[in-house]
Amino acid sequence: MPSKNMAEAVERAKKVKLVIFDVHGVLTDNTVLYNEEGIRSRIFCHEDAFGCNALMSCGIEVAVITRKSKAYAWRMEDMGIKRYYESNKKIARYELLLEELKIKDEEACYVGDEVIDLGVMRRVGFAVAPSNAKRQAMEAAHWITEKGGGRGVARELAEFILEAQGKWSKFCEDILRDGW
Repeated sequence: MPSKNMAEAVERAKKVKLVIFDVHGVLTDNTVLYNEEGIRSRIFCHEDAFGCNALMSCGIEVAVITRKSKAYAWRMEDMGIKRYYESNKKIARYELLLEELKIKDEEACYVGDEVIDLGVMRRVGFAVAPSNAKRQAMEAAHWITEKGGGRGVARELAEFILEAQGKWSKFCEDILRDGW
């Protein structure tokens, strides 16, 4: 399903100061693996760490709101995401985050894939859904990524936002000059 209006999505992306990600179906593909001892594992895409770090290095706040999981907390720490929140009350956590950062709805982006994400998706200025999101999330989204959840959504979104804000080329030049 293509994005509804690319020009509108670019205009919305220009205002973004905060990107919030769901985890299940966004930073993972919803696959749950169990080993012989019954220990659960999930798979994350390395590209997404690069995307989140690109956003943060260009001055855009990155946050994650999801349910409690030690594995997720470890992954967020590994990615350098300091704004990691374990909550099943996403709208309440979102409102606290806006207040803390002193930003408005139109300056926030939320990436979600499921019905539980709709409350925040309908509030933010730039709602995004992975290409394999549920129908309701796609309908609420202003932009739909080409990548599916757990397959580089954050990386694709980072480039889109930074391009819209005129920051992508300089970011790439800085990496080529200074390294990563």
